[in-house]
Amino acid sequence: MNALAVTGGRVLHPDGRVSEADVLIDADAGRIEAVSEDVTTGREIARTLDAEGGLVMPGLVNGHTHVSMTLLRGHADDKPLESWLREDIWPVEAELTDEDIEVGAELGVLEMIRSGTTAFADMYFSMDRVADVVDRAGVRARLGRGVVAVGKDEADARADLEGSLEFARTYDGAADGRIRTAFMPHSLTTVPEGLLAEGIESADEDDLWVHLHANETMGEVEPIVEDHGVRPLEYAADRGALGPDRFLAHGVHVDDTEIELLAETDTAVVHCPASNMKLASGIAPVQHLREAGVTVGIGTDGAASNNDLDLFGEMRDTAMVGKIGADDASAVPAAAVVEMATSDGADAIGLPGGRIETGAAADLIVVDLEAPHLTPAHDVVSHLAYAVRGSDVRHTVCDGTVLMRDREVTTLDAAAVMDRAAEHAADLVARAE
Repeated sequence: MNALAVTGGRVLHPDGRVSEADVLIDADAGRIEAVSEDVTTGREIARTLDAEGGLVMPGLVNGHTHVSMTLLRGHADDKPLESWLREDIWPVEAELTDEDIEVGAELGVLEMIRSGTTAFADMYFSMDRVADVVDRAGVRARLGRGVVAVGKDEADARADLEGSLEFARTYDGAADGRIRTAFMPHSLTTVPEGLLAEGIESADEDDLWVHLHANETMGEVEPIVEDHGVRPLEYAADRGALGPDRFLAHGVHVDDTEIELLAETDTAVVHCPASNMKLASGIAPVQHLREAGVTVGIGTDGAASNNDLDLFGEMRDTAMVGKIGADDASAVPAAAVVEMATSDGADAIGLPGGRIETGAAADLIVVDLEAPHLTPAHDVVSHLAYAVRGSDVRHTVCDGTVLMRDREVTTLDAAAVMDRAAEHAADLVARAE
């Protein structure tokens, strides 16, 4: 066994306990072999990671993003979703090249590795380029090409549909299994019902997952109600968009009936609090969703509407806005938020990871707790939700491979990535203008 040991720290266990322990990893299998205080005894260890003064926890799972939108970070701010998309984002996206998307993905993945995210779900364009970045960088992802039919004739809309399905069929299982795919229609209002149902039927024939935006704003709810006489998620269910291998982004404006429908169909929701707040989309009823039995993960959405990919910041937002939304300071507590960012997030998007236990995928991070803003450590789990920052991550491991050691990313050239991204972003905006 090619052994990697993470030693000298404390471990966050799946039940929320924190104890002193080491973690033994089979790096070839990408699997955790043991979690105990004596994992190195009698074993030949090829490499070690120092976790002294730190906490070993599952790698974070970013359940919904558009990673290449890092190139649009700060480009257009302080506008509501519909005008932001139509006036600022879509015109620039029309100028994107495949290389732009690849460079943006490199920047986003670099940012996620440095802030402790080991797995993410991504919807965008030129996803073969994003897949190449995932492969090189060593992270785990569920990827899909977005389908947007707005403003397109029937032939172009159908080409979008077929392109999304073809990408999903071709790349599922790529990067030694670290890439899984999904059919990803953008939303219920940007893909016509016939095309939506047809695409989902084809996805089911190929055992593909399905991911889309739903109920993000009232502007997505009202047209469905007016045109079809039902709530959006009932409309989605009738077209096959709900189920155990489906997950929805946002779920802000869901009523009690829709929450029950999500629970009954075992459809997961990915909560994106920072994006929802910045675009004034609303406050998702996270406490209600969880109490109903809905699996809820956390996502950053794209960096154009966040404006970063630091999931620790998103965890804090989740807890804070969840309490405001429920009008209850005990709602969405720290332990729940940590679950949403790890085990529940992994379950929501159907990827391994999210747990530090024997037999689990070796996707983990070490958080350095020796910092003024993390002292004293009365409750480490509380710190994870309310005080830890992405910059506190010391090491990042995915599938048994060390992606970052002592804040140094090993799989990407950070300086070169940032230089390329700055150049491409400037050229992109200039072309759009």
